[in-house]
Amino acid sequence: MEERASTHSIPLGYLLWIFGFTGSHRFYYGKTWTGILYYCTFGLLGVGWIIDFFLIPGMERESNRKFAPGRYDYSVAWLLLTFLGIFGVHRFYLGKWVSGIIWLCTGGLLGVGWVYDFINMNEIVNEQNLLK
Repeated sequence: MEERASTHSIPLGYLLWIFGFTGSHRFYYGKTWTGILYYCTFGLLGVGWIIDFFLIPGMERESNRKFAPGRYDYSVAWLLLTFLGIFGVHRFYLGKWVSGIIWLCTGGLLGVGWVYDFINMNEIVNEQNLLK
């Protein structure tokens, strides 16, 4: 059986885990609802955050099965979103030039668009990778 290419990275997952009380590692691995829960509860008051240290390898395997590999790298898109998202750099990377310019001129639509992208980044990259 041919193994699919990896879409998500364990090292990046652990880097985002450092800020896990915000749910960032859960968003990265496509666990949107628990990411929102972690964001609202500071990583389930730190308990869930500590437990996730041991769960990250399983989350990585699950995300590799769930999302399509392709032209765009999920880890690159997530790094650009996390650190330069307010400027729309991740949208330029994904070939979404019009919305990238809008994000650049409006601070990610005053931050609301940046939050939207944080919640939906895996789906956005997956959609772009499925386009032929």
